[in-house]
Amino acid sequence: MKKIKTIIIDDEQGNVITLTEMLNSYCPDVTLVGTANNITDGEKLIYAEIPDLVFLDIEMPFGNGFELLNRLMPVNFEVIFITAFNNYAIKAFKYSVIDYLLKPVNIDELKAAVLKVRNKLETTNVTLRIDSLLSNLKTEKTGQKKIGITTEDGIIFEEIDDVMYLEAEGSYTTLYIKGGKVETTSKTLKDFEDMLPENIFFRVHNSSIINVNYIKKYYKGRGGYVEMEDNRKIEVSQRKKDEFLSKIKG
Repeated sequence: MKKIKTIIIDDEQGNVITLTEMLNSYCPDVTLVGTANNITDGEKLIYAEIPDLVFLDIEMPFGNGFELLNRLMPVNFEVIFITAFNNYAIKAFKYSVIDYLLKPVNIDELKAAVLKVRNKLETTNVTLRIDSLLSNLKTEKTGQKKIGITTEDGIIFEEIDDVMYLEAEGSYTTLYIKGGKVETTSKTLKDFEDMLPENIFFRVHNSSIINVNYIKKYYKGRGGYVEMEDNRKIEVSQRKKDEFLSKIKG
């Protein structure tokens, strides 16, 4: 198996040492070829080593990790952010299928992130995902964000505003998108509930999340149900009814 050629860019030497030891002990398919403590040296190291993977701190003196990615576009390596960043940024990472680890780094999460990198390296467009991430971080306007949908043959990016509703299909989720497009992914409905903006998406049932902007009509009943713009009828659970009605009534 080909080793994953790896670089760490982090201004805190203690973090670099700890991560290096963890990679050596728990990630045998990773080969660490260098470290840097700022984005200028990091950029030089990336050009010199041409890594498969970069562990990248976000907040550093004299420039942050996002600035480095902007300088390097197009990007041909995988990125795992190491961060104590806020929830908004973490959601942006999820939208773009870019991975992150919160400090202090957890061993199991590190091993899982490296495994995902191994699976992604030969099958996905890194530049497209990073471009989407950087775009998402520039604005809090929902209509300008995209979400990455992992499928069997790659990642499809859709405008979040175009997703009408999502339905659980066993351990998979099917997304119904404006214009009649349908995509199925191995992510769970809970994964999407955590990442989608709460101002427009609501989980009306264990098996359904809807975009309230696509509701055509609500029908009363024990829990009731909604009719979406494409005429699909989706049940509202009794447990969710009051919260849902409060949301759609404003």
